[in-house]
Amino acid sequence: MATTVTAKAGARPVRTGSSGGPVRGPRRPTGWLRRVSLPYLLLLPALLLELLVHLVPMVIGVAMSFKELTQFYIRDWGAAPWAGFGNYRMSVEFDAPVGEALLHSFLVTVAFTLLSVGLCWLVGTAAAICMQDTFRGRGLLRALFLVPYALPVYAAVITWVFMFQHDNGLVNHVLHDQLHLTGKPSFWLIGDNSFFALLTVSVWKGWPFAFLIVMAGLQNVPRELYEAAALDGAGTWQQIRRITLPSLRPVNQVLVLVLFLWTFNDFNTPYVLFGRAAPEAADLVSVHIYQASFVSWNFGTGSAMSVLLLLFLLAVTGVYLALTSRGRRTADA
Repeated sequence: MATTVTAKAGARPVRTGSSGGPVRGPRRPTGWLRRVSLPYLLLLPALLLELLVHLVPMVIGVAMSFKELTQFYIRDWGAAPWAGFGNYRMSVEFDAPVGEALLHSFLVTVAFTLLSVGLCWLVGTAAAICMQDTFRGRGLLRALFLVPYALPVYAAVITWVFMFQHDNGLVNHVLHDQLHLTGKPSFWLIGDNSFFALLTVSVWKGWPFAFLIVMAGLQNVPRELYEAAALDGAGTWQQIRRITLPSLRPVNQVLVLVLFLWTFNDFNTPYVLFGRAAPEAADLVSVHIYQASFVSWNFGTGSAMSVLLLLFLLAVTGVYLALTSRGRRTADA
């Protein structure tokens, strides 16, 4: 039984237990708080830099989209008149020149993205499956396959610019002079052929990333499954359809989404390939927004287009994640 002992007059009473020692109160969890708060303190610098680099410019861009910000207000952005939703209405009025040009650019970008992502995934997956079997020189081929992904974008695309030249380009030399597939040398960087030139460079640059991700995902597929399927008489295509592709479903879900976002927002490839004015057939929305902002000097309209593009990508990402999550729950059930 605890008793209260007073040492001397005016002193604070001390509670003692049955053994005569003092009864200690609950200890403050200072060590526990330190352990819990330490990870957040370590992440705080990265969080602040992330807010500074991404969130602050995004907020400023959204604010710019509600202003008539042209070249006349470059020195004093705050003095630009308030436009409300005028820039957004101008961007989505598809009967007007600005909206019609943006819609055309959007459709070109959608077609380009679907073809590029599909071909990157197909070529990358086929190469990764072929590289699974052990053979002499496999390591060298794997390294060579990753060269387009490892090269700097500007160096790689500028090389393709020289290859697509009309007079002395390597592409026309092979297709026209050697294989005789065309009646005359083609212009690849202007006209309708510019779309196929852009698609070729995008696939050449993007499929090694798909190859790398799929090859890593195949490492988790047990070889015993293929051996058992071979004993049951399953051919190569049946093994791919019944074992490889279902096993790669979680990897492919993330891979396709990343490739879609990268390709839809790609600015470096068309800008280096065509310059500031891309041909109409290869007018991607990223270059179109750049022209609306930095060539036409209408930063308000360009910001509104950027916000619309962001909302579209967020909507597509949300729908894609919802559909893939529902499909994964159905497959698990």
